[in-house]
Amino acid sequence: MASGTARIFLIAPKLKATFLALGLLTATLTLGGCSSVFFYPDNVTYITPDRLNLNYEDVYLDTTDGETLHGWWLPAETTQAPAKGTIYFLHGNAQNISSHILNVAWLPAEGYNVFTIDYRGYGKSTGDPDIEGALHDSETGLRWLVEQTGVKGAPVFLLGQSLGGAFGIALASEWVQRKETPELSGVVLDGTFSGFRGIAREKLGSFWLTWPFQIPLSWTIPDDYEGVDRIAGISPVPIMIIHSVRDGIIPFHHGKDLYEAAEEPKNFLQTDTPHAATFVIPAYKQTVLNFLSRASN
Repeated sequence: MASGTARIFLIAPKLKATFLALGLLTATLTLGGCSSVFFYPDNVTYITPDRLNLNYEDVYLDTTDGETLHGWWLPAETTQAPAKGTIYFLHGNAQNISSHILNVAWLPAEGYNVFTIDYRGYGKSTGDPDIEGALHDSETGLRWLVEQTGVKGAPVFLLGQSLGGAFGIALASEWVQRKETPELSGVVLDGTFSGFRGIAREKLGSFWLTWPFQIPLSWTIPDDYEGVDRIAGISPVPIMIIHSVRDGIIPFHHGKDLYEAAEEPKNFLQTDTPHAATFVIPAYKQTVLNFLSRASN
């Protein structure tokens, strides 16, 4: 009996520490809103476009709720006027534009302008990130972009990668449904999840501490911007959905779910690269360029 009692007292501190960690984790997610699992910003400058031999301009935009957003404008490298079009790039959930710029650095040489912003709390942008705020920031960037002299009269495309694709779906569907001008010429989604709540449940369910709470915690996320519910609203604007069978961050079924929910005209590009590494493969670049060319006509 004495030895059994000793074992109980040896185990108890471990259980106490486990429950304490669980309590702290649950409280953090609940008080901060489960949407905090989507954002991992920093303010480190990893690389600037000039290091890639690209011309660029720093752009600072004021939002209607008092934040200042930082972005980069990369003009097309072409002697033709105007450029073939402009790509509005919404990046993924980690770091900032300086760590994502390689995903679009190849486009100016193909004759496309590129504009990209950091959401609030990322890079040189002020504030703290959340879903509603980042959606507002995405629209602020697009509204600035379409008013620029070098953009008017040429095709405008939205390219969203990972989390940026989720914002892109909501933004593009609203833009189309409100009949905003200029009209978008096409939307490209790369490695995007099918819904904020759905991916949150998957991620919370993959960790043993949060597995029992995956459903109630996911309810703290607003369900107004689920991609599978919104993507049909982008039609008749052409859409290309890209997803890798080797994506270890956003499982492949999310891309297929989005494709099935989308209306025509739509395209699906199945790839086999790691998450957010689509454009290291020349053939995938060319497929996207072909889509942009068709959508421009």
